[in-house]
Amino acid sequence: MVVATKRQRKIRKADIEHEKETEEKAQKDRQKSPYKKWTQVNNSREAYEAEDWLIANSPTAYRILKFLVSNMDRHNAVICSYKVMQEKLRLSRTTVADAIKFLKEHKFINAVRTGGSNIYMVNKILYWNSWGSNYAYAEFEAKVIISSSEQDNETKEEIKLQIKRRTEIEIKTKKADQAEQTELALINEAG
Repeated sequence: MVVATKRQRKIRKADIEHEKETEEKAQKDRQKSPYKKWTQVNNSREAYEAEDWLIANSPTAYRILKFLVSNMDRHNAVICSYKVMQEKLRLSRTTVADAIKFLKEHKFINAVRTGGSNIYMVNKILYWNSWGSNYAYAEFEAKVIISSSEQDNETKEEIKLQIKRRTEIEIKTKKADQAEQTELALINEAG
């Protein structure tokens, strides 16, 4: 059994603290940025030619790739079913399956199964959705996209109710904002 020395534990603790400080600084920098949603695209000749080749050889696969890129998390991953892509892109299941197979065969994406869905990981050589410091962790987190049509009836009703509540809150907030603006306008006119 190997026991870490006091010095090794101290060094490891300092390393962890440094990593934490670096991530906190990066988070603050992201919050200051006027760009809240962005993706880095490799502008090398090879990456450009790969994307151009994909557009020419399978426009449908390119559409699916762009859907995945626009929804991937900051580690280049997204979880969704074929059904989500079918509904969002108005494609048949066979078309989605063929395009996903094409993207995997040509290394634009990687995919692994989780239950009834896949985790899609976009090739980080072509696209990257975070700072370079996160590059090594490209396959460990994911944004999950679900479709209400895939849910049981009870869940569908709950989703409808949640959407209704959000809409009601949004409408109430807009009405409150309008009332406040009207009140300010009246005060300004009186003053």
